[in-house]
Amino acid sequence: MATATAGFVGLGIMGLPMAKNLLDAGYDVVGHNRSAEPVGELVAYGGEDGGSPAGVAERSDVVFLCLPDSPAVEDVVLGEGGEPEPVIDGVTPGTTLIDHSTISPTVAEAVAERLGEAGVDALDAPISGGESGAIEGTLSIMVGGDEDVLEEWRDALEVMGETVTHCGPSGAGQTTKACNQIVVSAQMVAVSEALVFAHNAGADLQAVVDAISGGAAGCWTLDNRAESMIRGDFDPGFFAEYQYKDLRIATDAGEAFGSPMPQTELAHELYKSMVQNDMGRDDNSGVMQVLELLAGEEARIDGAD
Repeated sequence: MATATAGFVGLGIMGLPMAKNLLDAGYDVVGHNRSAEPVGELVAYGGEDGGSPAGVAERSDVVFLCLPDSPAVEDVVLGEGGEPEPVIDGVTPGTTLIDHSTISPTVAEAVAERLGEAGVDALDAPISGGESGAIEGTLSIMVGGDEDVLEEWRDALEVMGETVTHCGPSGAGQTTKACNQIVVSAQMVAVSEALVFAHNAGADLQAVVDAISGGAAGCWTLDNRAESMIRGDFDPGFFAEYQYKDLRIATDAGEAFGSPMPQTELAHELYKSMVQNDMGRDDNSGVMQVLELLAGEEARIDGAD
């Protein structure tokens, strides 16, 4: 039975099930979220309401974050966007902060430096695996920061993730997540393009999915999203607007490091189109809808909307 108290700030589509998994593993969990409903759900599950980011930090040995973007992390942790009670006001030397948000590597480094001045260890630990991975505790967690700090909290991370990998110093977890999103977006766009093409060519979409999933084209998107895609089901496991944000991080980093990203730039524009067409809260597999708009046809199996 775990004895540490874990704080969790950001109880969204990913954060809430992750916090619940910590409770299931025996950790005391103190939570906070901008909206009250997820906090109430956590309390009903056995957690506690921390009241504010600082309130969570005051009561926790380790604080986990799962926030939408770099400005949110800077605000919640450092108070740089008007948060009156940021995490840094509640920490004490020896506290650890583990950030599961996907943010800029340079922001991750800067936040870790500020926390280090307060005697707080920080790990950037972005995640992959979508809502199902968060619920099932099978996320992939990519960690940047001190490896000894990672080992101290590995047991807690393994409650939430099936794969926990040390990727290097502060910021390296975020760099690795950018690589992950480059590949994820490539899969989503390629599967979407293939399914729209198959439909336009008159092929049986279910047969196409079954046939190519077992061959060299086999990938996570075919295994986990294609069945929903051909039925027009784009309920979110990972919001398209977050995919767009992650691709902006990747393309900005590619520009900074002089790394060519032709495919990623294309995916970035397609996800931008989703956001501009009010599809940002759809699943990231919903990029198929942009290809359908371009084709003037919806690729659906018979009887699907």
